[in-house]
Amino acid sequence: MGKRWRIRILLFLAVLGPGFITANVDNDSGGILTYSQAGAQYGYSLLWTMIPITISLIVVQEMCARMGVVTGKGLSYLIREEFGLRLTFVLMVLLVIVNYTNVVTEFIGIAGSMQLFHVSKFISVPLCAALVWYMVVRGSYKSTEKIFLVASVVYIAYIFAGVLSQPSWHDALLATIQLPQRSVWSDKAYMYMAVGIVGTTIAPWMQFYLQSSIVEKGIRVRDYAASRLDVIVGSIFTDIVAWFIIVACAATLWLHGMRDLALPSDAAEAMRPLAGDYAFVLFAFGLFNASLFAASILPLSTAYTVCEGLGLESGVDKSFKEAPFFYWLYTLLIVGGAVTVLLLPDSMLVKFAVLSQVLNGVLLPVVIILMLLLINRVDLMGEHRNSRAWNWIAWATSAIVIGMTGVMLWGLMPGH
Repeated sequence: MGKRWRIRILLFLAVLGPGFITANVDNDSGGILTYSQAGAQYGYSLLWTMIPITISLIVVQEMCARMGVVTGKGLSYLIREEFGLRLTFVLMVLLVIVNYTNVVTEFIGIAGSMQLFHVSKFISVPLCAALVWYMVVRGSYKSTEKIFLVASVVYIAYIFAGVLSQPSWHDALLATIQLPQRSVWSDKAYMYMAVGIVGTTIAPWMQFYLQSSIVEKGIRVRDYAASRLDVIVGSIFTDIVAWFIIVACAATLWLHGMRDLALPSDAAEAMRPLAGDYAFVLFAFGLFNASLFAASILPLSTAYTVCEGLGLESGVDKSFKEAPFFYWLYTLLIVGGAVTVLLLPDSMLVKFAVLSQVLNGVLLPVVIILMLLLINRVDLMGEHRNSRAWNWIAWATSAIVIGMTGVMLWGLMPGH
């Protein structure tokens, strides 16, 4: 019995990585700033989204992992193969635009976190851009994955920050299991933030990156049970962290009337007199770690997606000469994201970060619907097609996000 469990644990550790890393990049700079703004603006009232979002995240991520294991192909490759180049090209253009705004947001987080320690963005952003470029371009998949796994663990800093903020645990837990009042559904600002939370938690780019990582790691069907556990553990851990970020900001900023974050550093700076230096340092360090972490993953995900869609060579285990388009696109996204942050006025940084997550939410249903059409194909997945429950949850997620987006856009129209 003991030997069997040791074998299971070793197998899980062998496939650990893609699911845990991908889910944790959820809590990137855009995620942290969006969750922080949600807590500051609405207190505990958006915590109810965490349970259904976690369920949806597990289902969507598991679908991607399963398709990667069974087909041995990335998501954009499958979309091109099954739906044609025209649809793939349009989807890739939309994804690159949305992903570019996310890359900018990562450097916004780097700039904001370093400003807390009196380091100018004109120093921190170029240095970190060079670091993430070098880490991926000069490293192998195994070494890069190890760095990313360590970075994922650092997210526990936000759990400590949430505890140190001394929230009302009763109010937080009640808000987590209780739907909000009907009036919020007609509040366009509330719906905008809710779509942003969905978009930052189940970002479209994550599905492409996860499936590519599964394929590159070479996980086989017989090892899939451990890989599925990797996805589930990662999804639960990342949303626990998200819950604590909202709680920390609700217990400090919202409670003291600080309802709007103007700068990326505002959340941590405001916590210092309210929750103490430890919470301040943990929040600031967490923001820097998350931003640097995701500044590597997001351009990487985009490069994978585009290369797979166009049938070009890709992968961090290949040399620059073997996959030139892959590395050039990765480089341009990093350079472009860093330069944009240097040019953006500081007053626009948080608004831009939240907007990038809302764009994620708007694009998400398109990606999920394409995934559902693929994963239910008998000729593609065979006995590994979706169960009825998995289909129901995934279709419901798409429908609800489309509905929320429609309400948000209607509310943003002139005269509403």
